[in-house]
Amino acid sequence: MDIEIRDNQDAAALLEWQVSMGADEAIADETIDRFNSEIVAETATKTPPKAAKKTASRPMPVAARPAQPTSGAGVQAALDAANACNTVDALKQALENFDGGLLKRSAKNTVFSDGTVGAPLMVMGDIPGAEEDTLGKPFVGAPGQLLDKMLAAISLSRTDGAYLTDLVPWRPLGNSKPDAAILDMCKAFAARHILLAKPKVLILLGGTTAKTILGNDDSISRQRGKWKSLPPQADNAGTDIAVMAMVHPSFLLNQPLQKKNAWHDLLAVQEKLSS
Repeated sequence: MDIEIRDNQDAAALLEWQVSMGADEAIADETIDRFNSEIVAETATKTPPKAAKKTASRPMPVAARPAQPTSGAGVQAALDAANACNTVDALKQALENFDGGLLKRSAKNTVFSDGTVGAPLMVMGDIPGAEEDTLGKPFVGAPGQLLDKMLAAISLSRTDGAYLTDLVPWRPLGNSKPDAAILDMCKAFAARHILLAKPKVLILLGGTTAKTILGNDDSISRQRGKWKSLPPQADNAGTDIAVMAMVHPSFLLNQPLQKKNAWHDLLAVQEKLSS
């Protein structure tokens, strides 16, 4: 029984109506007189065509990946990887290969350095910002532009006399403050970076950087403007690097009155470099 279905008709409703009227089977295209016993018997003896054999679909096996720790490979692995490097380029490659945990996996790039390797002045910030994470270079945002002006004030630049880097090479999610485990892991690479770069003067920008590298809990206001020395390490015998802690340029952007103290610190750095 052919029924024309119009656009404004519900096919499911039509099917339900046919079932209620007794048309509850769909066997063939041609109608069969089921009251004729001979036709019914002939139809019953016919062997229905074999249905195509269906192959049961099975889910694709997926090999489980080993769980990756959110905290990374840890401090000892960082120390081993860093201390095995004898050049700045080797240290950069070691960082690229290192398991930095969720910190590294959430970042776009490893922010290693910019400027002149082996320059007399090395400047170390704390963490990369959004611009640094995108470009893979330290100090390219607004604080970096202010730092360039500060260096120019003492006749230096990242292409002439200065080498820039960060304590933490990967941007934390939301620019959040790294916890102690992350800082200890990154310190291993940062300390080795300092020794391999061999600057005459090292500027540590911000309280987090100064506390981590110098190994104390003093605030940046108590540490700035004073010459410090690197903590003794087994592999830094013979090094003589003068260390100056300064407020971070991002702090100066919010507290411009502090630029006076930063200027005095820069003059002290300039004098130490010329001595």
